[in-house]
Amino acid sequence: MSAEISLIATSAFGLEAIVARELRQLGYEPQIMGTGQIHFRGDFQAIARANLWLRVADRVLIEMGTFTATDFGQLFDQTYELPWQRWIPDSGSFPVKGRSLKSQLSSVPACQRIVKKAIAEKLLSAHSVAQLDELGSTYTVEVSLHNDQATLTLDTTGVGLHKRGYRKLVGPASLKETLAAGLVLLSFWRSDRPLADPFCGSGTIPIEAALIATRRAPGLQRTFAAESWPLPDDHIWEEARSEAFDLVSHDAIERILATDIDGKVLSLARQHAVAAGVESHIHWQQADFTQLQSQREYGCIITNPPYGERLGRAEEIEALYQEIPFVLRRLPTWSHFLLTSRNNFEQLVGRKADRRRKLYNARIECTYYQFFGPRAPKPNRIVAHQKSELFPVVTEPIEGRYEKQAVTQAFGGLSEKTREQAELFARRLAKRAHHLRRWPSRQKITCYRLYDRDIPEVPLIVDRYEDQLHIAEFERPHDHEPAEHADWLDLMSRTACEVLKLPIRNVHMKCRSRQRGKSQYERIDQRQERVEIREGGLLFLVNLSDYLDTGIFLDHRITRSLVRDAAENKRFLNLFGYTGTFTVYAAAGGAVQTTTVDTSNTYLQWAKENLHCNGFTGEEHDLQRSDALQFVHQLTKEQTFDLAVVDPPTFSNTKKMQRVWDIQRDHVDLLNNLIDHMSPGATVFFSTNSRRFKLDTSGIGKVTIVEISRQTVPPDFRNRRIHRVWKLIVDT
Repeated sequence: MSAEISLIATSAFGLEAIVARELRQLGYEPQIMGTGQIHFRGDFQAIARANLWLRVADRVLIEMGTFTATDFGQLFDQTYELPWQRWIPDSGSFPVKGRSLKSQLSSVPACQRIVKKAIAEKLLSAHSVAQLDELGSTYTVEVSLHNDQATLTLDTTGVGLHKRGYRKLVGPASLKETLAAGLVLLSFWRSDRPLADPFCGSGTIPIEAALIATRRAPGLQRTFAAESWPLPDDHIWEEARSEAFDLVSHDAIERILATDIDGKVLSLARQHAVAAGVESHIHWQQADFTQLQSQREYGCIITNPPYGERLGRAEEIEALYQEIPFVLRRLPTWSHFLLTSRNNFEQLVGRKADRRRKLYNARIECTYYQFFGPRAPKPNRIVAHQKSELFPVVTEPIEGRYEKQAVTQAFGGLSEKTREQAELFARRLAKRAHHLRRWPSRQKITCYRLYDRDIPEVPLIVDRYEDQLHIAEFERPHDHEPAEHADWLDLMSRTACEVLKLPIRNVHMKCRSRQRGKSQYERIDQRQERVEIREGGLLFLVNLSDYLDTGIFLDHRITRSLVRDAAENKRFLNLFGYTGTFTVYAAAGGAVQTTTVDTSNTYLQWAKENLHCNGFTGEEHDLQRSDALQFVHQLTKEQTFDLAVVDPPTFSNTKKMQRVWDIQRDHVDLLNNLIDHMSPGATVFFSTNSRRFKLDTSGIGKVTIVEISRQTVPPDFRNRRIHRVWKLIVDT
């Protein structure tokens, strides 16, 4: 036999360059000949070493011959001419596989039969035997036709190279070992850097990374088809395995972090790691992705998050992907490598990848998105060469950790412009805090507005509630990526805390978008961080964590005082009652009866608690769950009130209302029906924060209307148009 053999390493689409790199490291000169085929030449030892060491290839094939075949005669004759007897003995089993693409010989079964017949006749003649029993070792032949070019190969591998031998159990949507190794080798990760896989599943990526880090040949725990073939040197496979065992590194590596939310699949992963011999190099932890964090520097995230193809609903997957930049921004020096089939992945994470590579996970077309963090400084290293120059051992850095350097984060980060905005914000907030330092105690309040979008580049509202800060960001266009914007918000929160000398845990950040339907009152969290605050000698419960609004509108502080001053011996009605703050003020002012109307049981219960906090527990304080329009329409002639507050939302489409509420369209109907049930000389305070609203004074009868907006906006509010208030006095 020739000392040099023509060999082909096959791979999945997109991984050819990695296989070529592996072959080059083994000492062979690769040549990528097309999709999924890397040609190289070597001796018999090359067959053993390639099968043992190639992590990303699918198979190692012997190229028997390539020729043009446009008819079955050509195919038979050219196949017969090849030296099959040099490889296949008279007892060898030689099944034939086939495929054909863009070729005149398009019938694959017919081609398989022709090739089988040609090889059989050649073996009968060459071995001088009368029959072939095919009871010996297996020599799988493949005939591949492409553009009328036939390539015939012998498979030296047997079961595909992705079958390492350590994964006996398969979890849902498992990643092929060869693809997992490819993802690791396509990344920036090295064994002296941290690595985390937050969607580790059955553990394929962490295990393959540990095998790479410890220089364990992936084929050490399995056998190959060619091992049973007679070769000139019976010790070739033994020597190749001995070399592979000698090159295994037993040095400690940076421990790999592998987490998943599914405890059952983690149990499989642990078993696989034990079978692969790398259990000590991986830390397994059941955890939600959002819990991911690390103090280590210059690490890599390499992961295969769920796609929604086989696991998870599409909307859940999109919500998960939108969370990715906010989690990964916690790792400012890390690089991130994510494989997914979602075409809108970059849109969901709000950032273009630095590099993309098309790959296939089984038959699912995917993209490997690569987001590069800062380059790690090169620490001093000692390189010790062992038996092979191909696999040097790299020790830990001699001199401590990496030097500090400017960081360009993959996700998030703060620009110089952002830092300038924070300085402006700090100066303005400090000035406001100094200006208001004595005013709250004189007004007997503990909650007030400190900052109201004073600087256009910092569109925040900062309200102080006792020793807590409630910061609302107003939705507006900006050029920040999602993670960058989250870092911007964090910086502004820290800045506010430093100026006001409060701990960061006392900050509650909200994003206030333009009100749509019932969004003003929607729950956004479940923490229920309720605080008891004082205003005007009264106590109120506010929730700083769960809603866009906290339970008390600070801009209505003066309006509430007007209600208290007018409430003595009055029957009071609070439509759109919310948490009952106006009702508490009316009760404190001496109202003989109060009625609070709202569609929400939650807010009625909150109103009840606010009343109880101030000692108003009697039956004269009625709480009605009802649509305000429906409530006033159903009042009887005997049901009248002396004082009322109407503070409706601009728009609401809650299902609890009989129809969609629109303040511009519906206010006349509501007020006219209400006025019919107000006593002569009664007062109605009507309020809105809609800037486009126009009160239809001509459509409202039997009242005198006076706008009192200027006198009801508190002095801590820079925005003098925060609301509008009218005082309606019923004709006597």
